Parts: sequence; C-alpha cells; structure tokens
Amino acid sequence: MEHIALHTRIAEGHEADYDREHARTSDELDAALRSAGVHAWRIWRDGRDIFHLVEVEDYSAMRRQLAEDPVNLRWQEHINQFLEVADDYGGEDSGIRPVWSLPSQAPGVGSA
Repeated sequence: MEHIALHTRIAEGHEADYDREHARTSDELDAALRSAGVHAWRIWRDGRDIFHLVEVEDYSAMRRQLAEDPVNLRWQEHINQFLEVADDYGGEDSGIRPVWSLPSQAPGVGSA
C-alpha cells in the first residue's frame, strides 16, 4: 500500500465552489477510484491550498488507469475549472516527497 501526499491550489475566488463540489462526489467517481486501487482519499484545505492524502495500491498504475477512465475525465474537466493548474494525468508524478514521520509506536514501547 502506498500513501501519497499531493498539493493543489484553488483559483482565486473559487474556494466555496471547490468545497461545494466535494461535499458529495458521485457514486460513479467513487467506483472509478476504487477500481483503480484507491482505498482512501482525504483532502484538507488551508485557504486556497489543498492537501490530499491518497492510500492506493499502486499510484502510478492508478494514474494510468484514471487517465483513460471516462468518469474521471469528466470529473477532472469539471473540477479543474476551480484550480490554478489543471491535472492532465500526463507524465510520471510521485506526489510530495516525504521528509519525516513520527513512527506509529515510540521506540521501545510494547517491545519485550
């Protein structure tokens, strides 16, 4: 399982639009994402900055599959009107490079 962090930015004045469009996404989009190996996708917003955490089997394979999925293509065309830079699903992107993480368990805790 891969955990991929992503960053996007909302076009100025479209914060409410972005929130509204994510209040409820379609069952079709949910099915397309899950079919592409996505287990969870969480989004946080800080002003116009959007941070995503994607839990996925294989991020590169997901990107390739969604690049040709008509449901995803319709969604991208729609949601990209609210973003500064549209995601064309081209090229190889690997998300935001991880720098540090706190282990899920402190060293020595729970060990015999």
